[in-house]
Amino acid sequence: MQSAHCPLPTAPCPLRMKRRDFVATMGASAAALKMGLFDFASSLFGEEKKPAETTSAGAPLVRAVFMRPKTDRYWMGWPGAGYDIKARQADYTKTLSDAGEKFGVRIDVAAEPVSEQGELDALLDQLKQSPPDGLIVALMSMDYWGMADKLVAQRGSVPTIVFSPMGTSFTGHLQPTRKAPRTFVAATQDYGWLAEGVRMFKVMADMKSSRICIVTGDKTEDRPLEPIGTTLHFIPHARWVQQLEKTETSDEIRAIADYYGKEAKKIVEPKPEDVLNAAKMYVVARQIMADENCQGISLNCLPLIAGQKVPCGPCMAWSKLNDELSAGACEADWNAAVSLRLTALLCRRPGFIQDPAPNTVNNTLMGAHCSCPTKLAGPDKPHAPFILRHHAEPNKGCATQVLWPLGEEATVMKFEGPGRIILGTGRVVANIDTPPSGGCRTSVELAMDGVADSRDCKGFHQLFILGKLDRQFRAYCQLAGIEVVPIG
Repeated sequence: MQSAHCPLPTAPCPLRMKRRDFVATMGASAAALKMGLFDFASSLFGEEKKPAETTSAGAPLVRAVFMRPKTDRYWMGWPGAGYDIKARQADYTKTLSDAGEKFGVRIDVAAEPVSEQGELDALLDQLKQSPPDGLIVALMSMDYWGMADKLVAQRGSVPTIVFSPMGTSFTGHLQPTRKAPRTFVAATQDYGWLAEGVRMFKVMADMKSSRICIVTGDKTEDRPLEPIGTTLHFIPHARWVQQLEKTETSDEIRAIADYYGKEAKKIVEPKPEDVLNAAKMYVVARQIMADENCQGISLNCLPLIAGQKVPCGPCMAWSKLNDELSAGACEADWNAAVSLRLTALLCRRPGFIQDPAPNTVNNTLMGAHCSCPTKLAGPDKPHAPFILRHHAEPNKGCATQVLWPLGEEATVMKFEGPGRIILGTGRVVANIDTPPSGGCRTSVELAMDGVADSRDCKGFHQLFILGKLDRQFRAYCQLAGIEVVPIG
């Protein structure tokens, strides 16, 4: 458990209960065998349909231009005579073209450089008449920053990356554009980064075409969010209950339950029926997302559970959706759902929506919820160790208690309104057991970076994300016109 809270090995700790002991203790061996739970053909699990991914309406168009003099060789000054102009432009062009093919982005690379005022004016006119989804300006001479600054100032609202490879800028050159709206300056020796720039434009397009289903209340309506463009699609609570009632316990549902039963380190409270109901919630969520053409979903399950209209909450369903890089968010929190969607697209790993609880003794930030994903490092990496537990508040259903790797870096992030995110970093210092502690099943403690008092951490339902990803978020937000606010 990587925690000091569990009793000594001689004590009857429920977290040490083996799966066979769990079934025997329940007196439910016959029931489990009858349902096929934990012995079902797990091959079905790998065949179930995943929620449909969004694609932008037509691949986004990104224009790329080079700024340099029309010469075959430089002499004196940076980048110097050893900088092979034609070879480097060919490298940049190939990197951009390959990335466009990989990520589904149309790349229009101008072969001839922009080197004179008349050519800059013509480019500005083209951007005004037919604005692309993104613009990449590759500086290939230190003497062309004045022209690049003018382009950034006059290009309108086109999101723009200024790529300045090593040898083309000093500190002073980078000042005029550092706070330019919807502009990211990539000054680096690594021209392979251009592929990341192309991918960011793709993420922007996918966020714009994304739809998040918010299940709450009694209305059906769409609400677009600017500047990211994501659409919130609200549907009534009753829709979830109706879909659940007509969803039969299928072979697929049994296979999902089989997977979680076999992969869990331990099973503490849930009975086989609880695991089946939790697997059914995933299928319900996926069907609603497909019917409503959405790539994420958020349900306010608490009144449904309190009113006993559903057998359990979607805790395990959200864990699985986020493992698959869809977005499953709690309590109809659309800011959290949009945060999960962006994290999945940009970082290719899931986030953990949590309730923040500052630890004033350790000056750390504890975060807890019952719907933590297991593929913390991404869907192509092994899952983290997890335990099957009841949903903590009603003490029923099935949730994942996920054990985070101690000592690893983590990022904390959340939208607060579609035009701003809070952002911070920290390190995992503990997994907290419930009981003896209270709160939700997955409970993680972070030592935050640069936060003098953990009570100053902004936000609620922030995402904990494994890995130090703040620079990636900052670059994207600068390009997308989203304000970044330090968490502390």
